[in-house]
Amino acid sequence: MLDPFNECILRHGIRKFSYKSVKRPDFSQEIKQKTKVITEEEAKRTIDLTKQLKAKILSTGPITVADYMREVLTHPQGGYYMCKDVFGREGDFITSPEISQIFAELVGIWFLTEWYKLGSLEFQLVELGPGRGTLIRDLLRVLTHFKVDPQFSIHLVEISPYLGGLQAERICHGSTLIDDNNSRFYRKGETPSGIKVFWYKHFEDVPRNFSLVVAHEFFDALPIHKLQLDNNLWKEVLIDIDPNVSEKSEFRFVLSKEQTPVSKIYQPLENDTRLSLEYSLESDRLISMLAKRLQEDGGIGLVIDYGHFGDKTDTFRAFRKHALHDPLVDPGSADLTADVDFRRMKHTAEKNNEVVTFGPIKQGIFLQQMQGDVRLERLLKNALPENQSLLKSGYEMLTDPKQMGGRYKFFSIFPAVLKEHLNKFPINGFR
Repeated sequence: MLDPFNECILRHGIRKFSYKSVKRPDFSQEIKQKTKVITEEEAKRTIDLTKQLKAKILSTGPITVADYMREVLTHPQGGYYMCKDVFGREGDFITSPEISQIFAELVGIWFLTEWYKLGSLEFQLVELGPGRGTLIRDLLRVLTHFKVDPQFSIHLVEISPYLGGLQAERICHGSTLIDDNNSRFYRKGETPSGIKVFWYKHFEDVPRNFSLVVAHEFFDALPIHKLQLDNNLWKEVLIDIDPNVSEKSEFRFVLSKEQTPVSKIYQPLENDTRLSLEYSLESDRLISMLAKRLQEDGGIGLVIDYGHFGDKTDTFRAFRKHALHDPLVDPGSADLTADVDFRRMKHTAEKNNEVVTFGPIKQGIFLQQMQGDVRLERLLKNALPENQSLLKSGYEMLTDPKQMGGRYKFFSIFPAVLKEHLNKFPINGFR
């Protein structure tokens, strides 16, 4: 017996499935089958999310990759980030702060040195997408070690209340959920040293003050639109229900018949000759907002992510248990991601002459310029013999050009009014 979705497909299949299929890279040889096993609870969430996605497609037609990512990652009930800890060795991917304390220490020292050069102004510390709170916890440790006045506040932009709770456990001795529709923040807490911490769902809700803003592996998770040049017109790659439903996937990629609103407004940058690419409206919006805030309120921005400089075409993929996973299979069970386009980010940030930017620079080069090798040697001198190999391998993973050292990039943003000052006192780590 057919379920309601397949019955609807048979009734309306001619209209719904007359789109041109889009071929993407075959990851089948790289995807490890053992990572496909999901728990019973995860299976229920993915089934529910799959039904909702199908219902939306049957109602409105194929959806954009951006809409798909938004639903899969942040749906209140079945979204990937909304109800579990996905980070670390037991999760689906591991981030630099989880690998070695050296990473956050050097990021913290970088912020401190640049802040000192600007006159040690009163500030607030802001992190976009704090994960499980490892980076912000370690940054706090650095600020405490260098005896920074504890009058600053911490503001975390986290859409997942579940992850917000994990972050609170790491950095606060207590926190409270705010049940007030008029409140800009949904949780507040206080660190053992008395520093106030606030959680927000959106960056625009964070107070307008001089800010030290860090975004580590945040922009890669923002929704993207996949665009493709077809007969000299930009069209959009969409996600549709696959009429040949199999165990592998119930969805497929198709090309829009006509231009979509996003493909109509998209303007390639000068000398961009790509025939297909990924474009994040949300990334543009947030970088523009950050640039305006830094120009009007003062501060420093630091983006750390994997990405390219406007040359890659198709990087949309999923990860589960540290291995590649088909992004259209079991939606909600794996992380969805796409490489950050740093060329467009740089262009968007600087287009109104509000800020100046530095980078992107490879992570390995940044950490080494920040004397990471020296810090490693000091840690090794005080480490137990059984911990020394772990320290060495962790730092190697962070800095090796063939590993995270080459794949991840650092990108900094300063108010444009500081341009001459920064020429006189060059930015550490970006020389």
